[in-house]
Amino acid sequence: MGTPCEIQLFAKTELKANRVAKAVIYDVQKLEAQYSRYRSDSFLSEINRVANTGGSITVDEVTAGLLNYAATCYEQSDGLFDITSGVLRRAWDFKSGVLPDEAQIKSLLAKIGWHKVRWNPPVLEFPTPGMEIDFGGIVKEYAVDRAAALCIEAGIKHGVINLGGDIKVIGPRGDGSPWRVGIRHPHQNVTLLDTVLLREGALTSSGDYERCLMIDGVRYGHVLNPKTGWPVRYLSSVSVLGDFCVIAGSASTIAMLKEEEGPAWLESMGLPHCWVDVNGIEGGSLLK
Repeated sequence: MGTPCEIQLFAKTELKANRVAKAVIYDVQKLEAQYSRYRSDSFLSEINRVANTGGSITVDEVTAGLLNYAATCYEQSDGLFDITSGVLRRAWDFKSGVLPDEAQIKSLLAKIGWHKVRWNPPVLEFPTPGMEIDFGGIVKEYAVDRAAALCIEAGIKHGVINLGGDIKVIGPRGDGSPWRVGIRHPHQNVTLLDTVLLREGALTSSGDYERCLMIDGVRYGHVLNPKTGWPVRYLSSVSVLGDFCVIAGSASTIAMLKEEEGPAWLESMGLPHCWVDVNGIEGGSLLK
């Protein structure tokens, strides 16, 4: 997953805990092998080879489910949550220390837009050559939910799955106490914005602090608006609590993309949340 991952489980025996953990790790690795954009042998890379030339491909049931969810997010976000926006990585290199060329961004915008893709399950078609898709905003969260489901099916009643900060709690700790989950402050590396006590549910965060450029005192984060090609500039971080990690994760990303309208949109969704804007102002129902 390209990020630190952690599994904590309480079981009656160490043997059972290890067996379930190994099954979870295997499933996460299988999803990574299927959908990693860094692996040329992944199914996602196969899809994008078809997308690059313009063509169609038949997908399996799991991929179809991810595409259906992506289509729903696209509609509910007014086109801001768009899995075809990954082509913008060709312009944005957050290790380079320099801003991309405006002309390059404009040329890439012509290759972005879920509405340009024809999705008739199980066939995915790309009439416009040069496009690509990226499940980066969905598949890690989906992996967390699947991992938690596997644990529950195996009889685990107490545990936590943490894949790079996307967290799902499986019941309280072994002694019945809640899990203490810290929410990082986007502007202060060693400071927590808040600590949430969880006995169940999922908590995810989106922010501009993990991958960013600092140019003349301005932070350019990795959350890119697919309509402009440029980073969002209003919210620095959003954390959302929900029943499922994939829903909380997409909600936090959509809120970031909605910029000034993000906090009100989260309120309308009724999901417990908190946020920090670029000026350090904090808000949201999760904050004490």
